[in-house]
Amino acid sequence: MGAALQRGVGKSSGRRRRRGKGLNADINVTPFVDVMLVLLIVFMIVAHELANGVAIELPKTDAQSLPSQTEPITISVNVDGQIFIQETEFSLDEVATKLIAISNNGYDERIYLRGDGQADYESIMKVMARVNSAGFSNIGLVTETDGTAGGG
Repeated sequence: MGAALQRGVGKSSGRRRRRGKGLNADINVTPFVDVMLVLLIVFMIVAHELANGVAIELPKTDAQSLPSQTEPITISVNVDGQIFIQETEFSLDEVATKLIAISNNGYDERIYLRGDGQADYESIMKVMARVNSAGFSNIGLVTETDGTAGGG
């Protein structure tokens, strides 16, 4: 007793054929959109982190931000007293010469000084004095707003 299989009967031997529908040549863009949205979010987060440069914890204040049309030169002093211009580390003696070399507007260049809240006050003031003695007077101190402005 066995079962016999019939092959080759009819027109559709070996091939499946859908009735009434042809091939669907449309591209499914949903996975593409999903990937692009994830990449967009990743780039937004990375760009924000890159814009801040050196990781330091800024002191909190109620001060408002200054309006600026051009990108300033950023000097950062971390908790260990290391000095960074943009993202490159320099010694205190090199700060003035490097600022003069990279300033586009000469001595009118806007310079932001970011000091870690836990950094030694003296090391931040030494950097500020060195920048000022090099001829730069447009120096701003960068802080974070603590959101408690308005008294209370």
